[in-house]
Amino acid sequence: MSATDATSRRPDEPSRSRLRAETPPPGYWRRWTADAPAPLKGGIAAMTAPSPPTASGDTPPPANDAGAAAPTTADRLNGTQESPYRVLIVEDDRGQALFAQSVLHGAGMRAEVQMQSDGVLDAMERFKPDLVLMDLHMPGRDGMNLTMLIRQQPEYLHLPIVFLTGDPDPERQFEVLESGADDFLNKPIRPRHLIAAVANRIQRARQRVSPANLRATVNTETGLPTRTYLLQQLSTTLQSGAVGGLFFIEVGSALSLRERYGYAAFEQLMNQAGRRLAEVAAPYPVARLNDNSFLSLSADLDESALEAQAERLRDGLTRNPFPVGAGETLNLRSSIGYTPLSIGFADAGSALEATERAVLQARLKANNLAGYTPAQITEDVPKIALEDGRFELAYQPIVAVAGSEQAQYQVLLRMRQPDGSLLPASQVIPAAESAGGIAQIDHWVLEHALYVLAERQSQGPSLRLFVSQSPRTLARESHAQWLLDTLAERGIEGTSLVIDLRMADALIHTVTLRDFCHQLMPSGVQFCLSQFEPGREADALLTQLPLGYLRVASRYAGAHTDPKLRDELRGIIDQAHRAGLQVIGQQIEDPQAAAAMWMGGVDFIQGNLVQAVGSELGFDFHNAVL
Repeated sequence: MSATDATSRRPDEPSRSRLRAETPPPGYWRRWTADAPAPLKGGIAAMTAPSPPTASGDTPPPANDAGAAAPTTADRLNGTQESPYRVLIVEDDRGQALFAQSVLHGAGMRAEVQMQSDGVLDAMERFKPDLVLMDLHMPGRDGMNLTMLIRQQPEYLHLPIVFLTGDPDPERQFEVLESGADDFLNKPIRPRHLIAAVANRIQRARQRVSPANLRATVNTETGLPTRTYLLQQLSTTLQSGAVGGLFFIEVGSALSLRERYGYAAFEQLMNQAGRRLAEVAAPYPVARLNDNSFLSLSADLDESALEAQAERLRDGLTRNPFPVGAGETLNLRSSIGYTPLSIGFADAGSALEATERAVLQARLKANNLAGYTPAQITEDVPKIALEDGRFELAYQPIVAVAGSEQAQYQVLLRMRQPDGSLLPASQVIPAAESAGGIAQIDHWVLEHALYVLAERQSQGPSLRLFVSQSPRTLARESHAQWLLDTLAERGIEGTSLVIDLRMADALIHTVTLRDFCHQLMPSGVQFCLSQFEPGREADALLTQLPLGYLRVASRYAGAHTDPKLRDELRGIIDQAHRAGLQVIGQQIEDPQAAAAMWMGGVDFIQGNLVQAVGSELGFDFHNAVL
């Protein structure tokens, strides 16, 4: 234990000086909260010293007041009392481990020490910690490798992991966060700092899964289970190893129906469709996934019967008409993609992605049904493995046509192969989606971008980064809250981050993306619709999503050679400006292309004419002249 952690005492100083922050009373770390317990009678003398810590086992925290009863199950569910915070300390130095355990015990938490990295997963399964406090340098498997191993377990994907490190190297600290950790604390650390850091992390994590947040299992408008509840059921089913199937039901011609009958009538029609599907699928649950699609989980259904179940769901919509106004009825068309659960998906997002891929195939088939077949990864398709550490980020400046000192870049993913060559995102992303690893990669990219923003913000000059994210990642309930928490903790201005949404994704996942955007808007985070091309459904996105930017498709870089394309570009820019959006022209390679963009009224351009993609953020925006 370092000198800064120890409590010194003069011979004539009262012994009560031992009872400082190093051994606080029960509930000490919650004394600033609204429901903080009343002060103990008798002042500091009434504080109870903690039980002696041990290197293994779960030593009870300090005793409560004599009249205080232990929290019951009902108390915990009702939120009147809270079970003690549970911390697993992974540390091979016995002295450091016992120090941390003693401090946390003194704060009313439960803490267990695991000194061998090989036994961490077993300890987590038995102890069920709220947080893992881990030393960076461990014998055998080091802390970062151990973190990646933990993150591979679906049940620990969002478990807070905090590193204790004495390594002052900022690059090393970035690697810590890159590996999947939530935070790092520098050694030596004061007890009060350790208590506050651990308690705050656990408190936020518990709030996300509190009973109040789990009560909403039924959508009051549709009477169906909520999307969140069904995805939680899917996660539980996958973790238990149960068989069965997952069905993605997509109602066809959604935009035409909305335009013809109006939004209110369309919503009523979708609610009727949901109830009809629920009747057909019973006893299996059905939830509305977005504007025009539903999800049904048939756990324990014989997988040989999946196609027959898909046929029943399809026929339930197509064979019986729905009322849509005075005396008018309508038969709905639908496409259904399904997948057996025995494939062994890593998480609910991967299973959902499989059904989405299947429904794309179903649209092309005469019977509008398609089962998911796992893609065969050939030797020329890169396999995704974060542990290899081969992912890299590159940057391309986005320059204001009218001139501006605002530094802004698009963040681009690359993967370096063993022979030193680089694979672009266009090859990496499909491989990641096939392997079910897109959410992990999205998190890595966004974590890196946030680190860069925090570093640059601390140095003074403002920076804005455009970061692409998959809708499968944005659909995860915890992703928005994680991003909000990270922005707040690191003091990052929300306006410095722009989430890039690909138009092809937005057309399918409009409701999902809109929900995500609305959660992030209060923080100042902005959104850009990329690869835009005009069309009825695409034009509707400009009002359905809370966008700030629009990036036109790359083919418009040739507008200077095609009058029809030039007129189309001008129409897009005028429409975007009327909607209050700023427009970005991409892949600008020569002055003629830049001139056509400028005359069309574009706000920003990017491409090799400005600067090629590179690994540095050193472009001179102040002196940039187009």
